Amino acid sequence: MQGIQKYFAGVPAVRNGSLSLQAGEVHALIGQNGAGKSTMIKIVTGAYNLDGPQDAGGIRFEGREVRFQSPKQARESGISTIYQEINLVPFASVAENIFLGREPRRLGLIDWPRIHRDAQRAVESVGLSVDVRKPVSSLSTAAQQMVAIARAVSVDAKLVIMDESTSSLDDREVDVLFDVIRRLKADGRTVVFVSHRLDGLYAICDRVTVMRDGQTVHVSAMADISKLDLVTTMLGKELAVAHRKAGSHKPVAGLAPLLKADALQAAPKLRNISLQVHAGETVGLAGLLGSGRTETMRLVFGADRPDGGTLHFNNQAVDFNAPSDAIAQGIAYLSEDRKIEGIFPDLSVRENMTMVMLPQLAKLGVVDRAAQMRIVDAFIARLGIKTSGPEQPIKELSGGNQQKVLLARWLALSPKLLLLDEPTRGIDVGAKADIANLIHSLAADGMGILMSASELEELVSMGDRVVVVRDGTSIAEISGDGLSEQSIMSAIAECRSAHASEAQHG
Repeated sequence: MQGIQKYFAGVPAVRNGSLSLQAGEVHALIGQNGAGKSTMIKIVTGAYNLDGPQDAGGIRFEGREVRFQSPKQARESGISTIYQEINLVPFASVAENIFLGREPRRLGLIDWPRIHRDAQRAVESVGLSVDVRKPVSSLSTAAQQMVAIARAVSVDAKLVIMDESTSSLDDREVDVLFDVIRRLKADGRTVVFVSHRLDGLYAICDRVTVMRDGQTVHVSAMADISKLDLVTTMLGKELAVAHRKAGSHKPVAGLAPLLKADALQAAPKLRNISLQVHAGETVGLAGLLGSGRTETMRLVFGADRPDGGTLHFNNQAVDFNAPSDAIAQGIAYLSEDRKIEGIFPDLSVRENMTMVMLPQLAKLGVVDRAAQMRIVDAFIARLGIKTSGPEQPIKELSGGNQQKVLLARWLALSPKLLLLDEPTRGIDVGAKADIANLIHSLAADGMGILMSASELEELVSMGDRVVVVRDGTSIAEISGDGLSEQSIMSAIAECRSAHASEAQHG
């Protein structure tokens, strides 16, 4: 890809992009959200066409000029893509998703036995053990991501593009994915790997292309650039993050916690969750995938109902029947999956940001547009949201900027407690730094924050305390000088050992 230019409504998404791939290599494509990575991928796969008056550039694949008009055309030419936002049909089965649009037939009819057999082989090849006859919606987010990966590699593709495909996977699943990538490379296939997890890039990639502000700014062997240089090249400046010493917040003695959960239960995922969050404190939730972190958040927010235990908020016993009850009390929840549970893709930045505030902004059913615009303009400036304007559809924004819009949606309500489930998932280091600074600022202003994250480094750097969860049970609380990535991992490992010992002697 050379001299790529792509404009949307006169705004450049890519100004001078280039990408050169060699057969049989694993190539990292990185940059901040909004740098142009996803646009480049969508151009080469035919999702975007270079047909605008200001668009330009040329693409050669296997030595010939190409201009794919659709993803189907690109796929038929040997290019397979796995997007960060899982692109599956939720109520279709795993097998149906894997063979969607290319179902094998026998005597003119769909060959279901072959589909089920080949689909089972495909999911097992990526380390997934599921019944391929089950609907995709019954699987966890991570399992759905592995199904998407199985679908992509089951096609005999010459080029496989993985756009943030590790963002919802735990360490074990990432290791399995890396094994799949190594097999693809050994078969002579090329892999483009887009990820914000820098350690993973050094573990699996041969070369790297860095994009910034719609331009390709660096190409080199992965081994020839340090992690620090990689980050500064992405940002175009030194990374500045306001680090706060872990455990720096000390709750006032005798002051009741803002949130107190005692022995919360919700079958089948939650067995015994107990935790506290004080005003002005950031508490982290740590645990392996499926440990119950998200379920705990949903229970506190009233999205699910508990089977047992008690919940106190603002010094009162509460029993939320729905999220609207929690919102009315001053609780806000930023969910893990912004595509499915967060954004309204076809609505504007303005509409998405003020969605929850409409009752307060409306008089006699008519929204006060001037008041709405004051809020939107203020939060675009405060959070540094990169957009062409409030009326730009949110689906055109980068993942990090979409996340900032969703944060603004809740902050506009001035909540007392903010629940953050994987707030930095799939966003770049610059946007992560912005969100980390915002979390520190909100806590300093007295807001209570309960935050779940897969990356332990984030919990340690942002949290005053960390509650470790395993198998739906809170097993440890770590704070002060004892709070570290190692102490969190040790708590999880000790619990695993205890489980193994019980099984052995049971």
